Amino acid sequence: MGWIDAHFDVLIDHLLLVVFAAFMIEAAGVPLPTRILLIVAATVADRGQLPGLVAATAAGSLIGDHVPYVAGALTGPRILTLYCRLTLGSERCVERTVAYFKRFGVGAIMLSRFSHSVRLFASALSGCGHITYWRFLVFDFIGTVLYACLWVTVGHLVGERAAELLARHGTARVLLLLGPLALATLLGYR
Repeated sequence: MGWIDAHFDVLIDHLLLVVFAAFMIEAAGVPLPTRILLIVAATVADRGQLPGLVAATAAGSLIGDHVPYVAGALTGPRILTLYCRLTLGSERCVERTVAYFKRFGVGAIMLSRFSHSVRLFASALSGCGHITYWRFLVFDFIGTVLYACLWVTVGHLVGERAAELLARHGTARVLLLLGPLALATLLGYR
């Protein structure tokens, strides 16, 4: 347990930096469990650090989202073909993605933060010339701040309840409860 405590201490000591770096890397296209990281960070953060968590999330995401945007600007729709191949999409992946983007427009950028694959495609499509840079930046910022506020709030509220639950019922009972709940959530998400 000592090595877990050491890693947890590093997370707490450098909370904003870890969140910023993780969201920047994930927004650039490398899959990371940033949603879980943000929930855990909000759980261990003081109330005064919560706005900083939102700001670190937004800054890291906005910087990282420039990678697929620039890739789309430099390569055009060919980047979508590469993304479709990497995500094991079907032959019509690019067509469906472009149709989705045309249907929802800038709303796709704002809501794309809630889905990793949609965000990557939306950023690349924006870079392909489907939307101007400044509009992309504004709607990406709005979506990212909404996303960060939601998960920081959830993490903060759930964290307090989880600590109470652990204190009241002990770790073993909570694990027996959370295991099936986590499995059901994963199956429901898929």
